[in-house]
Amino acid sequence: MKIKLFTLLLVFSSISFQAQIKTPQPSPTTKVEQKVGLTDVTLEYSRPSMRGRTIYGDLVPFNKKWRTGANANTKISFSTDVIIDGKDLKKGTYAMYTIPNKDSWEIIFYSDAKNWGLPQEWDDSKIVLKTSVKTTSLGFKMETFTMAFGDLADLKSAMLYIMWESTEVGIKIDVPTESIAMKSIEQIMAGPSANDYFGAASYYRKSGKDLNQALTWIDKAVKMNPDAYWMSRQKSLIQADLGDKKGAIATAKISLEVAEKAKNADYVKMNKESIAEWSK
Repeated sequence: MKIKLFTLLLVFSSISFQAQIKTPQPSPTTKVEQKVGLTDVTLEYSRPSMRGRTIYGDLVPFNKKWRTGANANTKISFSTDVIIDGKDLKKGTYAMYTIPNKDSWEIIFYSDAKNWGLPQEWDDSKIVLKTSVKTTSLGFKMETFTMAFGDLADLKSAMLYIMWESTEVGIKIDVPTESIAMKSIEQIMAGPSANDYFGAASYYRKSGKDLNQALTWIDKAVKMNPDAYWMSRQKSLIQADLGDKKGAIATAKISLEVAEKAKNADYVKMNKESIAEWSK
C-alpha cells in the first residue's frame, strides 16, 4: 500500500512540474526582418500599449534613458556595415536605447544587447553610436508601441520609424547596396575563384570523375592562391591518383613547407606520411 501511495505521489508531482499556466503577455514581443538593398536588418522589441495612460512626459519621462519599448532591451542587427543618420556603424547586434524629449529624441546604439531593460550599470564606453532626431506628430493616437521600416524605394536606404501615442521619430539607415553589388558583379565577371576551382577539383576526385579535369582545376586554384597548403595537398592527392608519384611528392613538399610556416600540425603530419608512402 505504501508503495502504491508513493507511486501516485510521484505521478502527481510529475504532472504538476510539467503543467504550465499560459497567459498572454501585456507587452508582446515581435521580430521584424527587413532586407534593405542587400543588407539584412533584424529588429526585436516588446510592444506595450497606452491603456488610457499618458505616455511621453509621464510613463516615459522626458530626458531619461528608455529601453525603447518594454521588457528586454530593443535589439537591432545589421548584416553589413551601415550609416545611421550620417554616422558609420559596423555590422553586428546592438541594444537600441533612446532619450525622448518633446521636440527631439536621442538614439543610442549600445554594444551590450543582453540587458533586461536598461543596464544595471550604464557604461558610456559601450555607446557605439549616438544621434539626435526630430519628433513629428502622427495626427492620431497610436495605441500600441510600434517600430516599422519604410521608404525602401531606392534600395540604398530605409527609415526606421518609432511610433506611439501621437509622436513619431524617424531614423535614416543607409546601406552599401552599390558597393556590394559592384563587388559581386566584378567577382562573377572575373570568372571562378580559387575556392571555386578547389571545390570542383575536390568533388571530382572524391566522386571518381575525370581526374585530368580535376588536375586542371586544382592547378588554377594553386596558382591563384599559392599559400593555401590545403589546395596544394589536394593537388598532390590528385597527382598520386593519376599515378604521378614523383609529381605528387614534389607538390606535397610544397604543401608541407607552407603548412609548417602556418603551424598547421595536421597538414604537416598528412604531407609527411604521404611523402613517405609515395617514396617507397
